[in-house]
Amino acid sequence: MNQNFPLRVGLFGIGLEAYWPQFEGLKPRLEGYLGQMAAKLGRPGVEVSNLGLIDSPEKAMEAGHAMRRADVDIIFLHVTTYALSSTVLPVVQRAKVPVIILNLQPVAAMDYKNFNKMGDRTKMTGEWLAHCGACPVPEIANAFNRARIGFHQVTGTLQPGDPAWKEIDDWIEAARVAHIMAHNRLGLMGHYYNGMLDIHTDTTRQVAYFGGH
Repeated sequence: MNQNFPLRVGLFGIGLEAYWPQFEGLKPRLEGYLGQMAAKLGRPGVEVSNLGLIDSPEKAMEAGHAMRRADVDIIFLHVTTYALSSTVLPVVQRAKVPVIILNLQPVAAMDYKNFNKMGDRTKMTGEWLAHCGACPVPEIANAFNRARIGFHQVTGTLQPGDPAWKEIDDWIEAARVAHIMAHNRLGLMGHYYNGMLDIHTDTTRQVAYFGGH
């Protein structure tokens, strides 16, 4: 891969700014999940732009411009907790690159036995919000469909060994292949002879679909 053009991956999580003063410890907890994801996405030849938790429409607009400036090739949206689709759509609209929705819970199931012993309704709600990443996924998917933004979804947990990590690796490698093709230098040798179908190459179509120079 051309070192001047590394694969650039955009990453962001979501939430609601109204949550943070209400539920102590929720924001740093979600930021921890996002940091874990950023570490997993990073690898040789890949630059990760982690924009953090986007929790308002204003921040979403700023993040959308940041994605463009970062020249990302693919965006991973980590659905960290419930959030409004208005905090998501502006982030990806301007980038016009593939979007992968990460519907990943921190664990396979909540510890309901201890959860029900908490007693404090505010603390219980905060704990629930740390595990409800799947809640806004249908709303986000609907918004993407109506806005004609193509996306794919990976569902699973953040736990080591979860099959979701293999899917995420596959998306990174697919993006890497597309990135290499988009920056390839294509050279043709010899002369075409009419009728020799094995050597005909439509370079216009090649560059139109894959890129190159």
